[in-house]
Amino acid sequence: MMVSALIERELASTGSPIRNGVFVAVVGPSGAGKDTLIGYAREAFAGSEAVEFVRRVITRPSDIASEDHDSLADEEFEEARKAGAFAVSWPAHGLHYGLPVSVDRSIADGHVAVANISRGAIPLIKARYANVVIVEVTASPEILAQRLSARGRESRGEVLARLARSAELGTSLPGAIRIDNSGSRDEAGERFVAVLRKAIAFADVSGTV
Repeated sequence: MMVSALIERELASTGSPIRNGVFVAVVGPSGAGKDTLIGYAREAFAGSEAVEFVRRVITRPSDIASEDHDSLADEEFEEARKAGAFAVSWPAHGLHYGLPVSVDRSIADGHVAVANISRGAIPLIKARYANVVIVEVTASPEILAQRLSARGRESRGEVLARLARSAELGTSLPGAIRIDNSGSRDEAGERFVAVLRKAIAFADVSGTV
């Protein structure tokens, strides 16, 4: 039996989320620099097997202006979802996002998995994994506007609409660790690395009890 099928059977029989490791969900508005901080941490933990930086599957072509991800057409994504290829999948902003089912094994083996997650997907993540840390990356409205405009992927009207949607989200997520990424990449990156080190320490203890 495939590993993914074994995990699904275990979840169905126990009704419990997957434990041992820690899932670090990185959330925040577009332009806050989520992928920048994830990239910084990837460099800091290069060669370490304790942390997995999850490569997402998105129904959007990959380009140098966006994160390095795997791309699928809408029909292919749906086929993969039905085949059990994703641990978690969700729609957002007209696209579909998926995390490979290999994340389940990584968490079960006591590792730390890190992924950029939409706010709406947090309940799915918390239902699937016992230990979840939410890192909310923020930046000032002025910085967000500058970064979104610099991407060149959206018109001024689209940028303003995206900023308005971010403002409507209101207060921070309960229990989230906030990292302000308005300033230097190194300062915010080191804060994020410190969060991951604590998650690794927790996973090490969790896997022995």
